[in-house]
Amino acid sequence: MIHPKKYIIFNYAVFIFLIPLLQLCTGKPMQVHSGGGERSLEDISMEIAGYSGVVKDIINLTVYGKAQNRSYNRLALFTDTIGNRVSGSENLNKAIKYMYNALQSDKLENVNLEPVKVPHWVRGEESAMMLEPRNYSVVILGLGSSIGTPPEGITAEVLVVASFDELEKRAAEAKGKIVVYNQAFVNYGETVQYRSFGAVRAAKHGAVASLIRSITPFSISSPHTGWQDYSSDVPKIPTACITVEDAEMMARMASRGTKIVINLKMGAKTYPDADSFNTVAEITGSKFPEQVVLISGHLDSWDVGQGAMDDGAGAFISWEALSLIKDLGLRPKRTLRLVLWTGEEQGGVGASQYYQLHKVNISKYSLVMESDIGTFAPFGIRFTGGDKAHAVMKAVMQLLKPINVTSVDPYGEGTDISYWLQAGVPGLFVYPSCLASMDTGNPRQDSEIMAFIEQCQFK
Repeated sequence: MIHPKKYIIFNYAVFIFLIPLLQLCTGKPMQVHSGGGERSLEDISMEIAGYSGVVKDIINLTVYGKAQNRSYNRLALFTDTIGNRVSGSENLNKAIKYMYNALQSDKLENVNLEPVKVPHWVRGEESAMMLEPRNYSVVILGLGSSIGTPPEGITAEVLVVASFDELEKRAAEAKGKIVVYNQAFVNYGETVQYRSFGAVRAAKHGAVASLIRSITPFSISSPHTGWQDYSSDVPKIPTACITVEDAEMMARMASRGTKIVINLKMGAKTYPDADSFNTVAEITGSKFPEQVVLISGHLDSWDVGQGAMDDGAGAFISWEALSLIKDLGLRPKRTLRLVLWTGEEQGGVGASQYYQLHKVNISKYSLVMESDIGTFAPFGIRFTGGDKAHAVMKAVMQLLKPINVTSVDPYGEGTDISYWLQAGVPGLFVYPSCLASMDTGNPRQDSEIMAFIEQCQFK
């Protein structure tokens, strides 16, 4: 049984994602020249405060009204019906068709599918059996884009290293070996380099495969997956993640001089890029329909879970934001555009193609939003934009004082909106309170936050 509080937390995540839309979507432009001067921040803040009644309506509809639990129940039905949605799979195709029909049934406007190409990698059967010094099944998860092994597998001695530096120092020992990385977790941004490039670094020295300690400081004997990258000038070798516990065990064995031999079998295959779609729906603006406020999450997931949190929840609270506006009979002055991305787990593939298609109209994009960091109890938002825009967002978030969610911090980032942010478009994401308690002020340097996200999403 789901505790009612979980529904409430999910509902709160929905309308904290919605409230920042108000000033941009129902108000006037942030810069209006009247009498030869730009509107003052005080004037804008007073206008924003006038939306308190609308916010109260949103809260009542979401927490107490007919929308109560709706987004959670929609997500539960979706994940129970479709399951995982890995890039290039039939399940992802089913998910896109499901959402296309659901958005039409919700009577949103301009529901359409924008075609893109996405990677098509299939995991296949995989196993790792330690043969020496004892028989032991090493739990693995192959990394996205990894090649497979021959049917009989690869049997080789193991070389355990604690860092790329140690690998370079012991390069002569790597030839013909399976390199096991038992790197210390420093922070996500730094440590994920082992998952991304561990295979390439090992292959440069003649290794036949690589096994990488999962990128997290927490473990319950569960390996993580994720995308990895090859280099065109280095031979491709199979690569997978192992648990923290198994990496530590092999490091202990190696420190005693014990010989370790593993048979690695991976049935992974990469097929030609597959056809897929970004799923789009809108509420058309009444006064500035050509101006866009984009709100988004991604539909694809990895293949070893339901994809409920990463990123079904983000996609569904994005949809719910439009549903709430429609249900309340509000007509935004700017167009609200919902985009449910495809191919995010492979590095924002669908979002990149969307940007290339739409960047000609970049001056029409007022704000881009993404939810892909978990829909836990919200703490506030992280926002990227100019000083005045940041001040405006602070005023907007004051509307959420009734639920004590008012924080506005810098660094509003996200894989799928990164292209727009780099081009200077303001952006934000909802910031969960369970991460805020560990925050150091810059998520790119905060190891515990990114590790917690990784653990919660089982990447």
